[in-house]
Amino acid sequence: MHTSWRAQWALAILFCVALLMAPALWNGFPLLQWDTGGYLARWYEGYLVPSRAVIYGLILNAGAPLAFWPVVVLQSALAVWVVALMLRTHGLGKRPLLLVAVIVALAVVTTLPWLTAILLTDIFCGLGVLALYLLLLRGERLRRGERIGLIVLIAVAAATHSATFALLAGLLVCGAVLALSARKRVPARQLGHGAIALALGAMLVFAADYVVAGRLAWTPGGFALSFGRMLQDGIVKKYLDAHCPDPSLQLCAYKNELPRDADEWFWGSPLFDRLGRFAGLGDEMQTIAIESLVDYPGLQFESAVDDTVRQLVAVHTGEGVLDSIWHTYRIVELYMPRLAPAMHAARQQQGEISLAAVNALQYPAALAAMALLPLIVFAAWCGKLPADIGEFAAVATLTLLGNAFICGVLSNPHDRYGARVAWIAVLAVPLALARIAGRDPRLAAGKT
Repeated sequence: MHTSWRAQWALAILFCVALLMAPALWNGFPLLQWDTGGYLARWYEGYLVPSRAVIYGLILNAGAPLAFWPVVVLQSALAVWVVALMLRTHGLGKRPLLLVAVIVALAVVTTLPWLTAILLTDIFCGLGVLALYLLLLRGERLRRGERIGLIVLIAVAAATHSATFALLAGLLVCGAVLALSARKRVPARQLGHGAIALALGAMLVFAADYVVAGRLAWTPGGFALSFGRMLQDGIVKKYLDAHCPDPSLQLCAYKNELPRDADEWFWGSPLFDRLGRFAGLGDEMQTIAIESLVDYPGLQFESAVDDTVRQLVAVHTGEGVLDSIWHTYRIVELYMPRLAPAMHAARQQQGEISLAAVNALQYPAALAAMALLPLIVFAAWCGKLPADIGEFAAVATLTLLGNAFICGVLSNPHDRYGARVAWIAVLAVPLALARIAGRDPRLAAGKT
């Protein structure tokens, strides 16, 4: 019986991991995106690039000898592990078929398999959030090895992207505030575990950047990306109109030529290239971004609210999964030429991937789940659902709002930024349904 039980779990886990790898397996190669090449190139080029964390580049390069498949396996296995922990710590463990059912549901109606199957940091954002939630609010149900594993996962997740670090730090602060009024819910020991994880994440950023670039530095890009958002919202043009001519501002001479799209400015503007890109314009973009906050507080607030709302509903699956990601192709061809034939033979590079049908299902499902979160919180508050389910729904709500603000305001709205956490909202629904359906009275009370 014991052997049969283990076999059931082994088969369930293997099936779930394979399911989350399915887009890459069908593609014939891990999915790629514009940013993938930037991460890969860090080890070879030896300098830092805005929003291209070195630590993820090192992970990709470690998987390169086997055509990056170990990275896809790792990302998928981590997702299955974290979901399994979510089920067990909510009194829904010891059910391999329930794990399979939840993973199947997430694979069908959320973007999760498109996050685990792509060579991009986005999967670590949602996993980092769930890991921090487990440490802070379900820590008493975790084993010692699981706590250590979650601390490592949070540290790596935080190091893979500055926006993920900011989101996790914000949630940790929320946990500290909760601890002030309800110390039993967030014991100091569990809060300390979260703080240690983020501190390790910061250390990983500095260590990886030192190994590659030879200097202690944080991944660049903060003010430059905020400049891009202000450019897109028309604030930069307003600033330049008010301050030019000014010999200290190179952009004065080109203020009427600036695009109104941040992505075009950073990644497709000959003018930006001619002026030295981030190295040549970094200080000037920082100055304009900071002074624009002081000069136009009302406009900045209005813009921030608008961008946060737009980011909140920008949750389409697969942004950037294209067949025209020339920079990534060039990086693979240049530094990993033996992988180029397999890469170019993949369905993605043949233009065979269309996500229209996927988004016809997954986009409304994500919005519906997001809309249900406050109802789940209210139902738990009224005693209609277990308190821990309402607690998780509240954390998911904070995550969505925090992510929308960080990515929408400090950068600019993109579907991939929203999609990387929207699946957490969907996860709350089967958790709630499974607890409602539980016939064991101990399950309904959240005591198992």
